[in-house]
Amino acid sequence: MRDFQRPGRSAVYANEAMAATSHPLATLTAVETLRAGGNAVDAAIAAVAVLGLLEPHMTGIGGDCWMLIQRAGDAAPLCYNGTGRAAAGAGPAVQRLLDSGAATVPQSHPLAVTVPGAVEAWDRLSTDHGRLGLDRILAPAIDLARAGAPVAPRVAADWARHVDLLQANDVTAQSFLAGARAPAAGTRMPQTQMCRTLSAIAKDGARGFYEGWVAEDMVATLKGLGGPHDLQDFAGHAGSYVSPSTATYRGTTVFENPPNSQGIIALAMLAMMEPADVAALGPDSAAFHDLIARASEAGIALRDRFLADPADDHGAPDGGLAQIMDGARLASASIAAGGRAEAAPGRPGGSGDTVYVSVVDRDQTAVSMVNSIFHAFGSGITCPRSGVLFNSRGTGFRLAPGMPGHYRPGLRPPHTLVAGMTGDGRRPVMSFGVMGGHYQAIGHATLLSRIIDHGLDPQAAIDLPRSMAMNGVLEVETGADSALMPRLIGLGHRVRAAEQPLGGAQAILIDWDRGVLIAGSDPRKDGCALGY
Repeated sequence: MRDFQRPGRSAVYANEAMAATSHPLATLTAVETLRAGGNAVDAAIAAVAVLGLLEPHMTGIGGDCWMLIQRAGDAAPLCYNGTGRAAAGAGPAVQRLLDSGAATVPQSHPLAVTVPGAVEAWDRLSTDHGRLGLDRILAPAIDLARAGAPVAPRVAADWARHVDLLQANDVTAQSFLAGARAPAAGTRMPQTQMCRTLSAIAKDGARGFYEGWVAEDMVATLKGLGGPHDLQDFAGHAGSYVSPSTATYRGTTVFENPPNSQGIIALAMLAMMEPADVAALGPDSAAFHDLIARASEAGIALRDRFLADPADDHGAPDGGLAQIMDGARLASASIAAGGRAEAAPGRPGGSGDTVYVSVVDRDQTAVSMVNSIFHAFGSGITCPRSGVLFNSRGTGFRLAPGMPGHYRPGLRPPHTLVAGMTGDGRRPVMSFGVMGGHYQAIGHATLLSRIIDHGLDPQAAIDLPRSMAMNGVLEVETGADSALMPRLIGLGHRVRAAEQPLGGAQAILIDWDRGVLIAGSDPRKDGCALGY
């Protein structure tokens, strides 16, 4: 039970419906959408659209998304892959970048921009599963773009760290800086161009984004920087329904996004953790953090070796899913007994920039949705007429040829984005997600273990300190007990204090026995959970 004499949050309980996001205005938008007759799909899209204005460094229509939808009575969720692909003519530009000696795709290079997949997904999902229509769903975002979204405290702190990136592009600087400075908390930031673009999408659906003046503006912007993108890359984009990756952890069925998403790594980590007596470890003990670190090191090594777009003929037809899970099962006994995997070299750390939304409606349909432009402010490239800020998802490709995940025309890059769901074989049990770049899969395994192994409610599990092993170093949040880092050093880890909070989580648990919803929202962000 929570100590009510110490700062903290209580889990939120409700009877009929619930939403949890990283910003109060987005959560309120989701709840108001539900009360207006919308369902969980409508509410999630409405909240994500608003978050593109409230947290423009994290997400927007220039990015990608994934969604899981599970209805009461369904054994498994539907899964939609709303991620974009590399330009069809990217080959020569990739070769030029290789010839220049580059080892990775630079964040602000036009090759960092893949065709944004989010808008097509919003349109398709609202048409197939929503009730209100995209025009009503996007109305709150259009109003907010016109009036100006007030900058929240955590958002202001994040914004201030990226002024150099914003100043490097004139249009981006004009759009996202106030007098050459990052806006302070409470500053209202109208986005006139974005208001016009969202209105076009509300009127014409995905065609209002991937065709016509918005598409022309996007292509002209990228071509002006030497990008290989053309109008057909945008007009031809389509997302797809896919089967979620699934595994069972101590009797709970866990669903994650399949490759090209790294969701499979959360399942791999759980497979490696299952032989261990995790319940005997404190949920914030050095032994628990050590187990998470060792499982994640092995999981990330498998990810970086095998994960790819299933369409990539340099990888496996399932995007590396079977190879990753086979590797996890082989490593499980060693990991549970205290063994270590060799850390994968050369992958960037950092928390990444993403938003995650969880919604459950009165019909007990659960939605788990993640939307992102990847790095903070994505590529830093903004279009002058439409206001679209492009993603940097192309940096997830490898430049070196011949390996899974190599940068090739028309392929999707390996993705950090993950949305999660648990079920009992006939209905959803928990919609959850942990935003934060490379931390996301690690965060999923950590959160699930704290709930399943230790019996914590979603809020208590979200609140506990986090750690992340990457590139041979174990980062530990500064809010952890002062004795934790020395104990982890004693267990053989190279440890340092995390410069920023690790990730940000939201979760809604359906307590079917008592007929209530229980939600948690991360105090590392500005958001909240609300229900009725």
